Amino acid sequence: MLLSTPVAEIPGIGTVTARNLKNLEINNVQDLLLYFPFRYDDFSASKRIADLQPGETANIRARIELIHNKKSPRRRMYITECLVNDGSDSLRVIWFNQPFLTRNLKAGDEISLAGRVTEDYGGLIMTSPQYEKTSGRAIHTQGIVPVYHLTGSLTQKSLRSAIAKVINYSSSIEDWLPYETIKRYGYLSLADAVRQIHFPENPELLSLSKQRLGFNELLLMQLRAQRQRQSFAKLKAPVIGFDETATKKFVERLPFELTADQKKAAWEIINDLKKEAPMLRLLQGDVGSGKTAVACLALLNTVRAGFQAALMAPTEILAAQHYETLKAFFKAEGIELLLLTGSQTDKKKLLKKIASGEAQIIIGTHALIQKNVIFKNLALAVVDEQHRFGVEQRKLLAQKVEAGTAPHLLSMTATPIPRSLALAIYGDLDISLIKEMPLGRKKILTKLVSEDKREEMYQFVVNEFDAGNQAFIVCPLINESDTLGFKSVKAEFERLDKSVFKDYKIGLLHGKLKNTERDAVMKDFMENKLKAVVTTSIIEIGVDVPNASVMIIEDAERFGLAQLHQYRGRVGRRQQQAFCFLMSAKGSAAPNHRLEAMVNHDSGFELADIDLKFRGPGEVYGLAQKGFPELRMANFYDTGMIKKAREAAKDLLDIDPKLAIYPQLLKELGDWEERAHLE
Repeated sequence: MLLSTPVAEIPGIGTVTARNLKNLEINNVQDLLLYFPFRYDDFSASKRIADLQPGETANIRARIELIHNKKSPRRRMYITECLVNDGSDSLRVIWFNQPFLTRNLKAGDEISLAGRVTEDYGGLIMTSPQYEKTSGRAIHTQGIVPVYHLTGSLTQKSLRSAIAKVINYSSSIEDWLPYETIKRYGYLSLADAVRQIHFPENPELLSLSKQRLGFNELLLMQLRAQRQRQSFAKLKAPVIGFDETATKKFVERLPFELTADQKKAAWEIINDLKKEAPMLRLLQGDVGSGKTAVACLALLNTVRAGFQAALMAPTEILAAQHYETLKAFFKAEGIELLLLTGSQTDKKKLLKKIASGEAQIIIGTHALIQKNVIFKNLALAVVDEQHRFGVEQRKLLAQKVEAGTAPHLLSMTATPIPRSLALAIYGDLDISLIKEMPLGRKKILTKLVSEDKREEMYQFVVNEFDAGNQAFIVCPLINESDTLGFKSVKAEFERLDKSVFKDYKIGLLHGKLKNTERDAVMKDFMENKLKAVVTTSIIEIGVDVPNASVMIIEDAERFGLAQLHQYRGRVGRRQQQAFCFLMSAKGSAAPNHRLEAMVNHDSGFELADIDLKFRGPGEVYGLAQKGFPELRMANFYDTGMIKKAREAAKDLLDIDPKLAIYPQLLKELGDWEERAHLE
């Protein structure tokens, strides 16, 4: 048998099992060996029947005294009843609709059983346990037993049995990690790691196998990021000197004082701009922390050095908002700003200004990376809401200059990401953090509101309306869903418009509206012509409404903490007190730890750590880099391993940037990128 042998040719695997395995993308022996468990049952400590307690999951070894089938007339099912004894006591065991068991198991057989113990009519009983005869190696009921994701009629027992038949072929899997790297970090060989991940001999070897396989994933991720960084570093960027006088005057004219974090981040960016190598930096700051002001210092120095700069936003309304904000910031600077979006009709004049250099700072959407946009001397590209853009879009921005050169790149995100996760995701970027909030910014008061307090909440909102303030009301769905029972944004808008807020003008926002309709509603809201908007998650991206003081989030448990925090950050942008009300779905059970975390924490970075533990990295990660495969073994909490992978990737590329002397590693990296559909 070979690693390439189809699973259908493995002895004992029938047509149905082979079909189920194919649905899991398991086509051959190697695929089967590389299909890893997601958790384990620990049956390493066998118990005596006399010591069993109701409610526990346990492993026992015993002899079958009696076994027979009987038919249940009431439920129309077969029940297999078995009585086992281990010398300390007897135990009843039953299985449902498995009459074939009486052909496999006979009185006198020594068997191992693993399952949950319950109490039935005063006696203990084990229902539908895993079982196997004790002759030969036990893989289902003893030791540390792997548990896999399944599909169709595939069972844990059949999948484990299939893997057990081919486990010895793990020695044929080529170890693509260089020997010196394995030795340096003390990792298991790939063959040993694969063997131990399926059938661990002890907890220590299981831990070591997880470390090796997790390192594999993180190393490939870091190699790709570092190779991208190295290829970018080969290019030359304009050297942008620090104009101290202009910078000081600009800072003095700001209507607020920069925080220590803002000053530090600005200095890191300014130092990057002085270098010939293109800057690759991520400016990460909480909602409302003042990232735009920091970016303006970079834009100012770029223009004062005689170059153009661009700022790209993911939506037209956010681009327009940036345009207005920057106009106010640069009012006294005599800098020519230009807005370029997809919906603008006559762009010839605008494109001419960009090409001639008359436009010094160009703000826009994806329209900036269209082929017809030609810059005279683009030296800095700022990308807002980094998680909405992929690597390829960043590359297209970089292509807007002469071959062999690249603009400096500053990415910004208001999505706080734990440092360990940021190191893994943004391995090609340096990171600057803004954790401090601007002076005078009040904490947004966040409350969990029960259904019986809804009317009281609405009266509070009306009082805010009368005081000149506005409200966001967020619902998770566009149309009513009977099956889910969550609020529909359309139904909620109609209810609020006709009854609760009938004396006030409110608007409706959702993703199925045309862009022009959406922009019109947001424009009216920003101009305080609407007192509230009832909206879906499209308000997540950073549009500021200065008078918005209330955020109501319906069915709040439907959202992740990062998302909830983004919503909350849409209010309280002035120095007035702002409020966020979290409504739970009707009939929601007991306390929701995530919602309680929202009440108790106002730091996006703290919430990001909590969210990572509750939900995992999938949401943020999926947004950050399109197409990356889900990590199966790596742990995003393990900052130490991420640093090791980053270190190892740099060392390997320092030895050979093309990885030509590591052909197995290069092939694995290529296969990984192909599996991930990376462009």
